[in-house]
Amino acid sequence: MKPSIPKGTRDFSAIEVAKRNYISNCIKEEFEKFGFAPIETPSFEKSETLMGKYGEEGDRLIFKILNSGDFLLKVTSDLLLEKNSKRITSKISEKALRYDLTVPFARYVVQHRNELTLPFKRYQIQAVWRADRPQKGRFREFYQCDADVVGSKSLWQEVAFIQLYDSVFNILGLKEVSIKINNRKILAGIAEVIGAQEKLIDFTVALDKLDKIGKEGVIAELKNKNIDAIAIEKLKPLFEFTGDNTAQLSQLEKLLENSEIGKEGIADTRFVIENINKIGLETADLIVDITLARGLNYYTGTILEVTANNVSIGSIGGGGRYDDLTGIFGLKDLSGMGISFGLDRIYLVLEELDLFDKVIIPKPEVLFINFGEKEALYALQAIKQLRNKAIKSELYPDSAKMKKQMGYADKRAINYVVLAGGNEIEKKQYTLKDMRSGEQKLVNLAELMKIVKSNLNSE
Repeated sequence: MKPSIPKGTRDFSAIEVAKRNYISNCIKEEFEKFGFAPIETPSFEKSETLMGKYGEEGDRLIFKILNSGDFLLKVTSDLLLEKNSKRITSKISEKALRYDLTVPFARYVVQHRNELTLPFKRYQIQAVWRADRPQKGRFREFYQCDADVVGSKSLWQEVAFIQLYDSVFNILGLKEVSIKINNRKILAGIAEVIGAQEKLIDFTVALDKLDKIGKEGVIAELKNKNIDAIAIEKLKPLFEFTGDNTAQLSQLEKLLENSEIGKEGIADTRFVIENINKIGLETADLIVDITLARGLNYYTGTILEVTANNVSIGSIGGGGRYDDLTGIFGLKDLSGMGISFGLDRIYLVLEELDLFDKVIIPKPEVLFINFGEKEALYALQAIKQLRNKAIKSELYPDSAKMKKQMGYADKRAINYVVLAGGNEIEKKQYTLKDMRSGEQKLVNLAELMKIVKSNLNSE
């Protein structure tokens, strides 16, 4: 039987890895340009660290890890017969794969708080896992590229993160990107004025699905969550908001004129938008989206979501402000703001838009032909010198037929082949062949290095 991999996971070829590295390196460079420093956290955490932090839907998508050894040891026969999966899980699993990078980051901040200088700015580029239904652009194992700052309530952080998004996508060549902005205080205000504040989470989770299930789908879901018809009727004008950012905020002010928290959210959003307008963005458009909710429980202020226009991939980034995320681990009143880049979805967007023209597979610049033991040793002595000069070089491992070795160089698009047999060894020289032009010449090692280096500098 042919081996396979689990659904929602992928193997990556050399060119795919090169393209992914290109994206992550661009993001990393901008993270550091904006003052963020890298950290890493374990692939799995204690279950208690993750569970209850993402809402009911998120908890269901967390991959649990079975305890080592006899994991059923603590499970009684009565509990097995009861078939209560939640109670059984707590007995057989104490660890889980991380669902995102933000909650582990909060745990990191609390655990290492005495070592950190606030405000603390970090970035992470690591894999996360979700037991989601695999589909285009949605995987069970994928990478997140996160940047967060904790220890500052300033809205200038929101301004900086929007600039960071814009800077990364400009470098990647994505010229049509929308950064959607909303505020959880605005959502709380809407829930308040329609009389559904006790069902804020149900309300925001449903609203967040508007782009997937449409207005009628959202209304149906609100009814299923027992939000009454009067509240839903008051909500309907929200779906009809039109105009630019200023116009939408003005319409929202009328809707939320009796909600203090709602007005606070509008003021925060207006501050961010007005200052971004003054500074300017290179490639992205900042757009108010009142229906943007993002179902995660920990956002308390600004919410951001990024999409690539004219590409049906979904969001390629998102984030927001969390005023007390570390409070879940006992460290109160430490405000934070963070964003995430969806590396896998960005990859699909760049591929669809044919923006990978500068990415090449890592390969040797020079291949030495293997004529036998003596010749291989002579070649390896030269290869050592080339590598010391940062020239990627390789010896074909077997003394195979010339046609096979040259075919290998051709398939890998290696620019230069070096032939060094008895005559070359005697003269302490090398026959250098340019695989693109077919030209070959007899050179010494210094001349060989100069020619190859010159070619590298001209590429």
